[in-house]
Formats: sequence, structure tokens, C-alpha cells
Amino acid sequence: MSAIGLVVELVAGAIGGNGIASAVKTLNLGTLGNSIVGAIGGAAGTSFVGALVPALENVGHVDMSGLATQAVSGGVLGAILTAVVAAIRNASTGAPAA
Repeated sequence: MSAIGLVVELVAGAIGGNGIASAVKTLNLGTLGNSIVGAIGGAAGTSFVGALVPALENVGHVDMSGLATQAVSGGVLGAILTAVVAAIRNASTGAPAA
């Protein structure tokens, strides 16, 4: 993975994490929490999926279709991880579920 790809995944994951929190208010971890968990989900999740789907791996050069795929998958996986973490937090504190 290139450094550019990693930055794309981190930013897309943070956007995805904040997006899901905006859409479903009960899944909000706060702006910083949404951003951190989303970025982790975007980078880690895309790396994991990249191992399963070789087309997601960037071979060291800037490939616009590869970056677009990393951005989309980073955003989706960032949103998923944020939702999971928020749901676990809500379950442990007795807050209402989404």
C-alpha cells in the first residue's frame, strides 16, 4: 500500500464514521471518537479486504481507480466499525440501540 492510499483510507474512514453518526444519532461517539474509530476502520478494514480482493491493493503507483476503490471501501468500513463500537458502547451503558 502506498502512503497516498493510506491517507485516502484514513480520511475516507473518518468521513464514513462521522457520516454514520450523523445519520443514526444513537451511534455517535463524538466527533473525535467517530473520526478516530472511522479512520482505524477505514485503514485496517481496507487492508484486510485488500488481502481478499487483490484489485484493492495499490502496487506503489498512483492509480486513480485504485484510490477511488480505497476511498469507497475505507468510508464504508469506517462507518461499519464506528457503528459496531457505538453499539457495543451503548449496550454496555444501557443506552438505546439503533
